[in-house]
Amino acid sequence: MSATGLDVFDRTVQTTNLWLEEIGSRIEFDRRVAWHVLGAVLRTLRDRLPIGLAAHLGAQLPLLVRGLYYDQWHPRAKPLKLRSAKAFLDQVAAGLEDTRPVDTEAATQAVFQVLNHYLDPDQIANVRGALSKPVRRLWPESAADLQAQETERSERALERTQS
Repeated sequence: MSATGLDVFDRTVQTTNLWLEEIGSRIEFDRRVAWHVLGAVLRTLRDRLPIGLAAHLGAQLPLLVRGLYYDQWHPRAKPLKLRSAKAFLDQVAAGLEDTRPVDTEAATQAVFQVLNHYLDPDQIANVRGALSKPVRRLWPESAADLQAQETERSERALERTQS
């Protein structure tokens, strides 16, 4: 029997829960924090995309996630021009001010990995291609890219603790 009485709602709840579990397992936080991370990253990404591409990306998201994505959107003729990875991560961090401290880079990459896993690869390639090269480097194309990024992040953290 359907939990909500409508298959479309049941499917979006189920899919959204899968996304949140995957993000939460990658950043080692619960679904509540994963929900905030998902929203902060998606909105930061959305505001850097041309309107048409942002809409195409939004159309591929599960219904609940789509609402999160479009929340507070004020379409601009031109996307924001935060070109550096630091500026992108700072914007994500600003969207996470009301939650527990999170490694913003790891959180961003976790969301990007979920998008890689669940969305059309051609759409992902178009979105990645619209981003600046430094921001694009945050978005692993494959599991091997993700592993290399995690190793690099761990090495930087180790260097900071040793200095």
